[in-house]
Amino acid sequence: MFGQATSPIVAATLWLLVSFSVISWTLIVMKAWMQFRLSRQNSAFTKTFWSARNLTEAESAAQQAQGPLAQLCRAGFEALRDIGKDGANSLQNSGDRQDVLERRLRAEVQKELHKLESGLMVLASIGSTAPFVGLFGTVWGIMHALQDISRTGSAGLDVVAGPIGEALIATAVGIATAIPAVLAYNYGLRQVRLYGAELEAFANDFLHLALKSGFSVK
Repeated sequence: MFGQATSPIVAATLWLLVSFSVISWTLIVMKAWMQFRLSRQNSAFTKTFWSARNLTEAESAAQQAQGPLAQLCRAGFEALRDIGKDGANSLQNSGDRQDVLERRLRAEVQKELHKLESGLMVLASIGSTAPFVGLFGTVWGIMHALQDISRTGSAGLDVVAGPIGEALIATAVGIATAIPAVLAYNYGLRQVRLYGAELEAFANDFLHLALKSGFSVK
């Protein structure tokens, strides 16, 4: 893959950047598929939930559905069941019923957001460090080339161009690795915020339905 004159440090740097690129694109494909799947699941569950005639039907729909909204709904109904139990005196269910439900829904929203954020930190790390890794490889390669020039005593273009050109490839590969990672991170972060707003809106609607039903599931 690299020329025989390539410094081992530069070669190792390039292989590291290639590994970063493979990891980055693997995460990009996985996150894209996950977001597509979750979007369809949330859309299908929202339609089914609001088509239910009462909370009992809505709970049954939530038990059969998948996705963040369905999981949030199941957590809400579980909280309502716990609140309605006689003698429920755990710390988790202590306090006003509305406060308990709000606390349980908020905790579930945060749990789902943590799942959606998985992998984004890796993309951010690759996007921020890859250019510097490439620059390190370039600097080291130029140093290696200058040492070869000093040993041969010749600074002709035919002697300098090859080693320095190979060294500059490290910077180019670093930038090429960083750009997709940064773009994917920014897009993924935006999607997490949109999902978070969707979860918060559903939690608020669920709370209003619970208030309307007197915090009971018949």
